[in-house]
Amino acid sequence: MDATAVIGLGRSGLGAARLLSRAPGTIVVGIDSAEGVLQQERAAALRAEGIAVALGCPLTPDAVRAAAPPGTAITRVILSPGIAWDHPAIEAMRRSGIQVDGEMVVAWQTLRHTPWVGITGTNGKTTVTHLLNHVLTQAGLDAPMCGNVGFSATELALERHGGAAPEAVVAELSSYQIEAAACIAPRVGVWTTLTPDHLERHGTIEAYRAIKRGLLERSQHRILNADDPDIARFAASWDQALWVTAGDRSALPGGIAPFLWVEGDWIRSEEDRILPVSALAMPGRHNRQNMLLCCGAALALGVEGSRLEPGFRSFKGVPHRLETLRQLDGLTIINDSKATNFDAAEVGLAAIDAPAVVLAGGQAKTGDPEPWIRQLSHRAAAVVLYGASRQALAEQLTAAGYPGRVTLCTGLNDAVPIGLDLARQLGCRTLLLSPACASFDQFRDFEDRGDQFRHLVEAL
Repeated sequence: MDATAVIGLGRSGLGAARLLSRAPGTIVVGIDSAEGVLQQERAAALRAEGIAVALGCPLTPDAVRAAAPPGTAITRVILSPGIAWDHPAIEAMRRSGIQVDGEMVVAWQTLRHTPWVGITGTNGKTTVTHLLNHVLTQAGLDAPMCGNVGFSATELALERHGGAAPEAVVAELSSYQIEAAACIAPRVGVWTTLTPDHLERHGTIEAYRAIKRGLLERSQHRILNADDPDIARFAASWDQALWVTAGDRSALPGGIAPFLWVEGDWIRSEEDRILPVSALAMPGRHNRQNMLLCCGAALALGVEGSRLEPGFRSFKGVPHRLETLRQLDGLTIINDSKATNFDAAEVGLAAIDAPAVVLAGGQAKTGDPEPWIRQLSHRAAAVVLYGASRQALAEQLTAAGYPGRVTLCTGLNDAVPIGLDLARQLGCRTLLLSPACASFDQFRDFEDRGDQFRHLVEAL
């Protein structure tokens, strides 16, 4: 008998295993290379539901085959996003005839009759996902969000299995998820930005760009950010696209005729004014772009512009993305833990009140630090560097001639009081956690990093 192996028992893997097991006659085995307390608890829960589990199983073709329940053979493998699509063991399994899919495929196969909005981009996709979910919900639609936002698509599909289907699915899709799910063809695709990221996984910017573009090419309606230099550079290569701009449409490169643009305080189209830009309170030009992208996606779904304004006005922002935590003696303390690369950190810096003290560091990522350092030079009186990349970042700041103070420490616990003291000494208006790095040297993920920063700030 055929069996399906779900490799990686995080949230998406657990959802995939449970969802697959609901299909009559489907035999599923959950596999994880770890075997700690958390994995043991998850394994016990799956086994109680009749799903086989193999913990401490190395990622090799022989080990995966050996994990098959008695009398079965592994003919399909479902991967969690953390496992590289081109991992040698995965490539070997493909060559042996095993079908390999990402966990998003399982969700898509269950929810494919519901209109999807697939949102991708280097930066901005999390804000756009949360904002669009909120705006559509406030407009009266059953439009849950899922994907790369903490609630996996397989969990959503499992929750709705056998019940009422959503009216729309708002899915944040990372490059890891897209490359492992070439079947996903959204009703609406949204591309926020494109800058070098995840090159340690994808190799080149060209490969990374092609993965993002593939999702949009499979989308019925393609919403593209005309203000992003990389996306706009390839405008002539699109046979159809709905461009949006947060600026003056006359300043756009030739060949881009925007679907939506800003004129005065209004988002407008060729037909009419849609809603005032001032309806969204979040600061920064990048958030205007996010608003335009959300507006375009909602209109493409058939939602009238008049129904969108209440959602924009009531949106409180995204945790860990320019999240104001508190005011302390005239100092605004902001959590931007979501800024996991130089480009996101640069955008965040441009949106806050200067001068600032910036806390940065973590696990280094590939990218160009020069625009980030220029922004620091203009807006940050001091930088406190912590974590695995602190020495390398300090050397980059020195080489670029950053004029402010640079202090190094081990971790965030030390960085917060040091930053607070510097802010008082230098008369700064903002203390900003903006790491410009991944979190995995000291934290589970950027949410864990932001939560720990919040606890430290609340204890001041």
